[in-house]
Amino acid sequence: MLPSEYHRRLPYGERMSAEPLLGHPFFPFEGDVQVVPLAEPELPEPPRGGETGGKPCAKCADPDGYVIWRDEQWSLKTFGPTGLPFVALLEPQEHYRLDNLPPELTATLGPMIQRVAKAIQGIDSVARTHFNRWGDGSEHFHVWFMARPLGMMQLRGAMIAAWDDMLPKIPDDEFAANSRQVAAALAEDGGEAVTSPDAE
Repeated sequence: MLPSEYHRRLPYGERMSAEPLLGHPFFPFEGDVQVVPLAEPELPEPPRGGETGGKPCAKCADPDGYVIWRDEQWSLKTFGPTGLPFVALLEPQEHYRLDNLPPELTATLGPMIQRVAKAIQGIDSVARTHFNRWGDGSEHFHVWFMARPLGMMQLRGAMIAAWDDMLPKIPDDEFAANSRQVAAALAEDGGEAVTSPDAE
């Protein structure tokens, strides 16, 4: 039994048309784009990392893995060279979901987003910092930051994550330099830059 009227009216097994996206200035594909058939809902949903029955929480299992900056409440991590000049993940040190973040920690989230965005925009190849929260892979609350390169107007909007996967990865030394620069900029206002073996 499908759980709601919304679910019951969807055309499962059919392909949706890509027509509404084709020609949109932020859509990175053209030509004969074929959308995969719409799958039926998985109920109950499979557990995310950190939830009962799921994989262990990666942040809690390795609190300092990939971290380039941290303070008592938050840490910022990068995972290696990407197609964009910089991609990072902001996480609370303690294991919380979005819905149970304590009010005192939630009050620091807005200022942290501002600090991280400003630090990333200090990279000379960056015009803007996009940030988002999906939350389907891990229960541990996290916010993604993606640096939009200067002048690259096609990379505006939600498809920046797809562009990140398609663009050639930046060189290792550039990744390390950008990581150090962002960590140092954050440390100027508190916390500590972390020398990560993953950013060397």
